[in-house]
Amino acid sequence: MSDNNAILVDIDGHVAVLTMNNPPANTWTAESLVQLRKIIEILNKDKHVYALVITGQGEKFFSAGADLKLFADGDKAVAVEMAQCFGMAFETLSAFRGVSIASINGFAMGGGLEVALACDIRVAEAHAEMALPEAKVGLLPCAGGTQNLTWLVGEGWAKRMILCGDRVSASQGLEIGLVEEVVASGQGLESAMKLANSVANQSPSSVAACKKLIQNCRTAPLQHGLMKERELFVQLFDTEDQAEGVKAFLDKRPPQWKNK
Repeated sequence: MSDNNAILVDIDGHVAVLTMNNPPANTWTAESLVQLRKIIEILNKDKHVYALVITGQGEKFFSAGADLKLFADGDKAVAVEMAQCFGMAFETLSAFRGVSIASINGFAMGGGLEVALACDIRVAEAHAEMALPEAKVGLLPCAGGTQNLTWLVGEGWAKRMILCGDRVSASQGLEIGLVEEVVASGQGLESAMKLANSVANQSPSSVAACKKLIQNCRTAPLQHGLMKERELFVQLFDTEDQAEGVKAFLDKRPPQWKNK
């Protein structure tokens, strides 16, 4: 398979659909991780794209993460390259200016779960299973797994999944806050697209600012966040979307966003 086909991209209205396409388990390679980063960078510059959905090709795997054969000979140079590629790709995804939604349509293991953790929202199909099993093979999650999972589900469940090797079902994932929605098998992409399309009702400028503020909570103290909130609120008055949003509301008509 050509590396260019490892991630399929389809633009549907204001939504970009990214499909991991490396059968049979949609594993990551250095090349596909670089490709993901470059795709996100391109989408960030496309003012017509407000949201993205990422899913896996097929019905069994969302993604099984990295192919362990890469690490079989213990080559540290390979480990360095893969760690850097994973980090740069998933951090770029996390920083995507719009809303990112993972449609988890099967097994999400290791780096496969970590790409979902880098998204803003996760929709899991009923048969999906999720885990960060790296410690079972002498490794550890190096693509944000220890940090993002703990932020989402708390220290206790993060330790169960990472230190004890617990595998979580879709329903259990919903209970602990790992996913935001569980849908019937085969309905993940449709549900994720419904959420993604709802983003078009919001001002893209406002969404980007709000996302920055929400994620700011992870690293900055409350007082900094409150100050930043007021700062970004005022900055929105430099955008065309702010004026359009208020005027459309007063005119009782749908707004025409320009993402400017």
